[in-house]
Amino acid sequence: MFWLKNILNNYHKIIIAFLYSTGLRFGELVNLKVGDLNLKEKYGIIRKGKGNKDRIFIISERLLGVVSQIITNNNLKQEDYLFINNRKNKYNVKTIYKITKDAQKKSGIKKNIHPHIMRHSFATYIIEPGESISGVQALLGHKSPETTMIYVHTAKVKMNNIKSPYDKY
Repeated sequence: MFWLKNILNNYHKIIIAFLYSTGLRFGELVNLKVGDLNLKEKYGIIRKGKGNKDRIFIISERLLGVVSQIITNNNLKQEDYLFINNRKNKYNVKTIYKITKDAQKKSGIKKNIHPHIMRHSFATYIIEPGESISGVQALLGHKSPETTMIYVHTAKVKMNNIKSPYDKY
């Protein structure tokens, strides 16, 4: 995610880092409220996400202090949106899309980068070291494991570390 350094607005960088570190859809991120977070336990709840379902997501330890500061500095209450603009309104999904497109251009990246890439990257990087498909499925809110299996195919499978059970005896 080297291109994140090209996001000069620190608040925008936090928003994109939050997307990447949680695997949220950007529509879920803009609707996230302070009351949906449990910073002490390092998780949050998406309420009525895709398919009108609730699910839990993890919060990066690196972002706990930053998120806490956002809440304190903006004097946010439980019912307030976590990410608000300078007019105290929730962020628009188009703004988040524009942040990623601008960073792509500044980085000279030809590949299409968009906010949903953060979700794909999140899934790929937690599958690579061996997280279970069912665990990733739950974090992403996928209805079926087949949807989650897409990320297994994009992850760099470490075949050299896999041993046949026959070789163990």
